[in-house]
Amino acid sequence: MNKPAGLPVHPGPRGGPSVEDWFPLMSRRKDGPWLAHRLDADTAGCLAIGLRKQTLLAIQSCFATGRAKKLYWAVVQGTAPDTLEIDLPLKKVSTLSQGWKMQGAPDGQSARTTLRCLGRDGTLSWVELTLESGRTHQARVHCAAAGLPVVGDPVYSAGKQMAGERLHLLSRELILPLAETISAIAPPPPHMLAALIRCGYDPARG
Repeated sequence: MNKPAGLPVHPGPRGGPSVEDWFPLMSRRKDGPWLAHRLDADTAGCLAIGLRKQTLLAIQSCFATGRAKKLYWAVVQGTAPDTLEIDLPLKKVSTLSQGWKMQGAPDGQSARTTLRCLGRDGTLSWVELTLESGRTHQARVHCAAAGLPVVGDPVYSAGKQMAGERLHLLSRELILPLAETISAIAPPPPHMLAALIRCGYDPARG
């Protein structure tokens, strides 16, 4: 499914709607559906859901063994290089103000991201991120560590965001090599369009 930005994938302590609220409409079976993986609430785009247990396990195996291909689009602050490899282990740490966050740490879980710049406007950059691993907040932390915080990120941007600005991060493409390869591409959400166009994105070409 194409998850909208701002919608959590499962119910949280604050209440409100979540993706799981719509599960009864997706299948008449008594068991399932199930989330095959997760996206941050503020991240839009491709989200895989298993309607049957066998398919769920197959999808989860793709993620666990690194066979799933995950491409993200982001609009970041600053001028990104043409390409960049970010290899930074990540670890969850507790904070007084935010409860917890991820940060780079030598004893963290391995995490690798390949960045490719698709366009720039002198202030912002439109980048494609290939996540070689799937750590929590990986795209956001790695971009920030490279000096390219994602627009609208209130946690990892060191206070450089405008109030009320939404996270400019899209799960753009997901490829799952199952018995038959399943692939999906999500269009940019409305709140990202203006910044993408500034950086050279042409909505007519997709």
